[in-house]
Amino acid sequence: MSENDEINVDAVEESLPEAGAAEDSVVVDPETGEIVDEVEAADATADADTAEAEQEKDPYEEFRKDLRRQLGKWYVIHSYAGYEKRVKENLERRRDNAVREGEAGGEDIFQVEVPMEEVREIKNGQPKYVKRVRIPGYVLVRMNLNEDSWSLVRHTPAVTGFVGNAHNPSPLRFEEAFEMLKPLVDAQVAAETATEQAKTKGKAKKAIPTVIDYEIGETIQIKDGSFAGLPGTLSEIKPESGKLIVLVSLFERETPVELSFDQVGKL
Repeated sequence: MSENDEINVDAVEESLPEAGAAEDSVVVDPETGEIVDEVEAADATADADTAEAEQEKDPYEEFRKDLRRQLGKWYVIHSYAGYEKRVKENLERRRDNAVREGEAGGEDIFQVEVPMEEVREIKNGQPKYVKRVRIPGYVLVRMNLNEDSWSLVRHTPAVTGFVGNAHNPSPLRFEEAFEMLKPLVDAQVAAETATEQAKTKGKAKKAIPTVIDYEIGETIQIKDGSFAGLPGTLSEIKPESGKLIVLVSLFERETPVELSFDQVGKL
């Protein structure tokens, strides 16, 4: 080895990291200034990210994924008006009996749904919350369509037929099924919200549509307040605040009066 090929040992040693440096690496918490173990910090960050992701889950997106994984396809059947729930009960009972007795068709019917919605109705000035069928006269069935399952559904009491081709109906497209079944998600979210609110002794609040059996220009009777006993003409409806603007004849002039729904009634 020549003089030019000699290795400067001291220079090489200075360029190498100190022994144990990797093992002694630390992370400093920017808020507290405290030294945090690097592995623990990474785990804590991952846990926080996971918790945040779970909290921000979109229930509709989760429902979409479940809907794609389900067996069978969704079909729509007609029923007599007001018999939707009865059709659901009858069809589920016939399906269960067929499965139990080993008859064909029952095992190909997976789910029967009557989407519902909650609305706020005002009748005779009294508000109340009621659940009603979202799509009157229709019932949704998830099934594998074949001759036996078709016959089992078609001959269920109060069923008048399938929507579309009576003998070879077409299933709903994915987006159609999703839109028609969305109320199931709303009901689940509302139930979960109510449960969480109950734990904290709160009361669940949600936006509920109002159904009012009054019309602008209608003559109504004032039942309570300073103008009790007088008739009035309905001028404006404010469902958000539960108020009505009523024109009352005072001194031969029509005077607008703001009243709550429970202060008026039908003539």
